[in-house]
Amino acid sequence: MTVSASADPAKAPSPDAGDAIKHLKAPVDPAAMTWRNPRRDEFWRKIPAWSEVGVEQFGDYAWQEKNAITSAKKLVDTVRDLVSPAFIADVEAGFHQAPMAVRISPYLLSLIDWSDPYRDPTRRQFLPVASDLEPDHPMSTLDSLHEMKDAPVPGLTHRYPDKVLFLALDTCPVYCRFCTRSYAVGLDTDQVEKVQIKANKERWTRAFQYLRERPDVEDVVVSGGDAYRLKPDQLLEIGNTLLDIPHIRRFRVATKGLAILPMRIKAGDPWTEAVTQLSERARKMRKDMAIHTHFGHPNEITGFSEDGMAVLHERGVMVRNQAVLQRGVNDTPEAMIELGRKLGFINVHPYYVYVCDIVKGVENLRTTVATAVKLEKRLRGATAGFNTPTFVVDALGGGGKRDAHSFEHYDQETGISVYTAPSVKEGQLFMYFDPLAELSAPIREAWQNESLRHQMVHDALATARRNQI
Repeated sequence: MTVSASADPAKAPSPDAGDAIKHLKAPVDPAAMTWRNPRRDEFWRKIPAWSEVGVEQFGDYAWQEKNAITSAKKLVDTVRDLVSPAFIADVEAGFHQAPMAVRISPYLLSLIDWSDPYRDPTRRQFLPVASDLEPDHPMSTLDSLHEMKDAPVPGLTHRYPDKVLFLALDTCPVYCRFCTRSYAVGLDTDQVEKVQIKANKERWTRAFQYLRERPDVEDVVVSGGDAYRLKPDQLLEIGNTLLDIPHIRRFRVATKGLAILPMRIKAGDPWTEAVTQLSERARKMRKDMAIHTHFGHPNEITGFSEDGMAVLHERGVMVRNQAVLQRGVNDTPEAMIELGRKLGFINVHPYYVYVCDIVKGVENLRTTVATAVKLEKRLRGATAGFNTPTFVVDALGGGGKRDAHSFEHYDQETGISVYTAPSVKEGQLFMYFDPLAELSAPIREAWQNESLRHQMVHDALATARRNQI
């Protein structure tokens, strides 16, 4: 058989250097890839009280904790003439009406656009103003997820077959307005007297005893409050105790700290070293340990975030993100896509986006289930699947997390969606209720009428039962 010279790869003609490669996608301007350049300017110097604060001092975790804003007076002393007296009065009234105590780090306060604080996404999440507030939905409660009802011992919720939620403590470095545990987390407020779940050895011992007696439990979420507030020796005690229980295969440390005080994550910091130690021990035992954090908006990701996450990534610590979907914060495709890309760039995996729970005092932050479904459709394909979050509804009454689109019935007119949770509580139906502001005026009025309210709920449940597969 004769082989022609043109068929021989070694002798094949090389492509003309002048030939252009065909690109299927339009070129992208590198300047448009904003997620690759987290801000590293000294943004805090715009705050009058911190105009002379240098990078080293601002990047000190202890300084951040000491200068946290916890009152309207402290806010006024800090921002001074950046805001009007009317705004301050609005904040003072908001503090009074909030179910959650207010505590916001200098880092977060500096990220707020003080030229337009009412619309700023960071301000909306952490600093209440009375003019924002909307009447609570009639179906709202403080413990809408029935965490206390599903707790065999105080501070330990056992809802899923092989997973428990361990609330180690009830304080946080920053308090989110939308906290699902406003029934317990933080100090008492004018509106809420809190249930106590403080860091307590006796309570922890009871929780560990329960876990040792339950060989079906393989997964533990260590939350609170916020695990950032655990002392390093407490974190090691909890983590090592869980690793020592043979049937516990996985545990996650839940903390918003990485998002709101990332400057703590650095070599030599005792908390960071404790996390590293637990992660390394877990791997050697062929077990899994991860951190679950809570970035809510792309503005929250800065050079401090990038540097902190680099430390954890280099040490092999897995970090996943659980955002809360909030009206006026991150309820647009642009915000969610940017958040996902920024998270991916700093090696944080977008995991969940929660439809905001129906808790007291945050009706103005809630969105509709339809919004969540539309956003998830838009995000799917914008980046790799493992960096695409699942949008979930944490069903009222303890049904657990359900894919937002997996409802048995959804009436967008009444705002009622109905879910089943066969692996959690078989045979039961669980609901979510869209915010009143997103409904028509006649339906809003109907929700205020007890008889009509019961009828809407009855009809939705009846339809869901007929629709069940």
